[in-house]
Amino acid sequence: QVHVAESGGGLVQAGGSLRLSCAASGQTFRISAVAWFRQAPGQERENVAQISWTSSTTAYSNSVKGRFTISRDNAESTVYLQMNSLKPEDTAVYYCAATRPASPTWDYWGQGTQVTVST
Repeated sequence: QVHVAESGGGLVQAGGSLRLSCAASGQTFRISAVAWFRQAPGQERENVAQISWTSSTTAYSNSVKGRFTISRDNAESTVYLQMNSLKPEDTAVYYCAATRPASPTWDYWGQGTQVTVST
């Protein structure tokens, strides 16, 4: 089994920065990629960034491209999401998820961490 746990959320003013962490544990050799999702009240869940577990391949949604950076520390089995130039519309619960090779879904999910951006 794989477990992922988020940390680092909080309240920040517009224009500020936060860094989220996603710590993976258990059978991390099963992981092929990790992603950050977010969901605001009344809105659909959005995949904002993802990174390969074994290469430098990354992808971002258009809504965060140029402001957010996803990175990985394999020694610590941790994935980070550096969020800069935050906007009130970035307010959401942010979730970390991991997937296995050839899996059509994101198989392992964290509990989420709240990010609130004030005006």
